[in-house]
Amino acid sequence: MTRRGFTAGLMAATSALALLPTASFALNARQASALVTQVVDEINAIINSGQSERRMLRRFEGLFQQYANTTVIALRCLGADARSASDSQRRAFVAAFEGYIARKYGRRFREFIGGRIDVEDSRPVKSWFEVRTNTQLQGSAPFRVDFLVKEAGGRNLFFDMVIEGISLTRVEREEIGAMLDSRGGDLDRLIADLRNAG
Repeated sequence: MTRRGFTAGLMAATSALALLPTASFALNARQASALVTQVVDEINAIINSGQSERRMLRRFEGLFQQYANTTVIALRCLGADARSASDSQRRAFVAAFEGYIARKYGRRFREFIGGRIDVEDSRPVKSWFEVRTNTQLQGSAPFRVDFLVKEAGGRNLFFDMVIEGISLTRVEREEIGAMLDSRGGDLDRLIADLRNAG
């Protein structure tokens, strides 16, 4: 058990809730579905564009910046260490994380070339909406990807993706935690390395 693992274990539930956007009930199921429809339309367009990987990854980064609450995702993935970081470290981490997550998941989405993502339905869950999508790849059975959507700062944004029951932020929190532990808890080193990771 590492220092970070012990601390994160104690604070995981409260940290995740505290870092979510302020609750708002202005968002409805139709709007949540409309947001995810925009997202999947752009993903479908990118993966079937025939562009170079470099160009596609740049477009994926823009997509995450436009439709995802990258600040919430990044700080949830950093976990308990986000609380002890300085304001400048948090800003630098969020910026580095945006590029990292776009490169990593952009490359995963490239596996969908020739496939399709379709929005199925939306339902309220606590103070956010879960929008379910069906993903069909060539030569494989369809699988489910859920987007968790919430209003933040007057914008509707997704703050997590759940692929076949596995949360993106949960997986990345473990990945980021392991990366930070391997650097002796040095957040500045992690930020520098994240700029080229993914």
